[in-house]
Amino acid sequence: MYTVFSTFDVPDEKSDEVINIYKNRSRSVDNAPGFIDFLLLQNDKCAGELTVQLIFETKEDYLNWVRSKDFKRIHDLEKKYPDQELAAVIPKVTQYKVVAK
Repeated sequence: MYTVFSTFDVPDEKSDEVINIYKNRSRSVDNAPGFIDFLLLQNDKCAGELTVQLIFETKEDYLNWVRSKDFKRIHDLEKKYPDQELAAVIPKVTQYKVVAK
């Protein structure tokens, strides 16, 4: 398995708005070959720190998703979000190979 974390900070007062965006996400990634799971995590001590976790069967499956038209379409929409403060958020992305379970 392969997992990717995208961590980003938003103002605490906007965290619920962002959480709702993810609760109503397009779910395009759910249909990507090799996709296993999506989680949105919220830091217990800092409400504005959110992390998207994606789990794929392989690194290649993840890379194929990142190169896909659906990925590009979704991320282009994020850049057009009306709240420019949220649209400008750049996540820190870390990738991991799962070595034990």
